[in-house]
Amino acid sequence: MARVKATRSYDSTRRRQQAQENRDGILDAARELFLASGYAATKISAIAGRAGVSVETVYKAFGNKPGLVRAIADAALAGPEMVPTVQRSDEMGAHETDPYTIIKRWAGFACEVMPRLAPVVLLIRAAAVSSPEMAELLARLDAERLDRMEHQTRLLHDHGHLRLGVDIAQARDVMWAYTDPALYELLVLRQNWPLERFRDFLATALTSALLPPEAT
Repeated sequence: MARVKATRSYDSTRRRQQAQENRDGILDAARELFLASGYAATKISAIAGRAGVSVETVYKAFGNKPGLVRAIADAALAGPEMVPTVQRSDEMGAHETDPYTIIKRWAGFACEVMPRLAPVVLLIRAAAVSSPEMAELLARLDAERLDRMEHQTRLLHDHGHLRLGVDIAQARDVMWAYTDPALYELLVLRQNWPLERFRDFLATALTSALLPPEAT
């Protein structure tokens, strides 16, 4: 009996591993095809073929094309590390006491996800012109990012870090504007700024807009 249970446990583990590998492969294939061909022109069958799975497997894992795009955006937002970027950002904010360091670290976290996130958001914006599903997804992503910026600015406000005359709503909106993927597109993708230059620019701009001048 013990041997049967061990076999079942192994089989279950292997099935979960295979399902995750299929999911990862589908996401990679979908990202490549969406960015190369656009949202409307990319077919589920092409994604399945690129990933080496059945069309049914794609639908079972993600539902439809909007579900795939949402999953791609979520993966980009999580960042490249094992611990999601948002979690690491929150942990840093909970322990760091220097507001200038906090903003520099926030700029670093933004630039960690932007290379993967920005092309996806730009894809969604282009598709939103003719796709109600993509328009809804874009609105949801924008609202979630705005909520995230408010969460961060409340951290600065609650510790008395915001510059005199800057309230939570203004600080939130400033951070929301500076972290819009369109700015990354203009400076990094179109003007060929190195990512490090963009990160430093973002930190300097946010510091100037939100914090009092550093004491010299």
